[in-house]
Amino acid sequence: MANRGPSYGLSREVQQKIDRQYDPELEQVLVRWILAQCGNDGGNAVAQPAPGRDGFQQWLKDGTVLCRLINSLHPRGQAPVAKIQASAMAFKQMEQISQFLQAAERYGIAATDIFQTVDLWEGKNMACVQRTLMNLGSLAVAKGDGLFVGDPNWFPKKSQENRRVFSEDKLKEGQSVIGLQMGTNRGASQAGMTGYGMPRQIL
Repeated sequence: MANRGPSYGLSREVQQKIDRQYDPELEQVLVRWILAQCGNDGGNAVAQPAPGRDGFQQWLKDGTVLCRLINSLHPRGQAPVAKIQASAMAFKQMEQISQFLQAAERYGIAATDIFQTVDLWEGKNMACVQRTLMNLGSLAVAKGDGLFVGDPNWFPKKSQENRRVFSEDKLKEGQSVIGLQMGTNRGASQAGMTGYGMPRQIL
């Protein structure tokens, strides 16, 4: 997976905590979607990955699958990654991952939802990689441009803007209503109160 040796102490605990966030069920959904999505780009079929976190990481590590995925979400002739080339060289692989990340951000994924190149290439945070791909799938479904391939129910629905327009009369009506956050005087009475000016009886 990574070229580094094993971590110890606190670093090991942190890494184990990150690893536990990885979702094998989400992995299966993402693999199904990527295979379906990349199958219609006219190129060679994308190979099935080995099951498990390490297999998923190795499948995406060189960046070619990711670049094909983001290209398939754009109309023909408008692909954001012009050249996709499988390479065994580390810097080429990391460059292709970076191209995918830049294209995903331009596509509409928030910068805070995008993984770092080393998260995938070194396999440090595959759960974050899953979250980015899940957000990409949700956004592709929400766009409704006909380029998404697969079952829309694989991904959670993105919230849609529901703008409401009120007339001036309606807005003025609302100004005369006192909200219950201000308190209420309903049910208030003077029952049980002593008269003003009377001394309090201390027994």
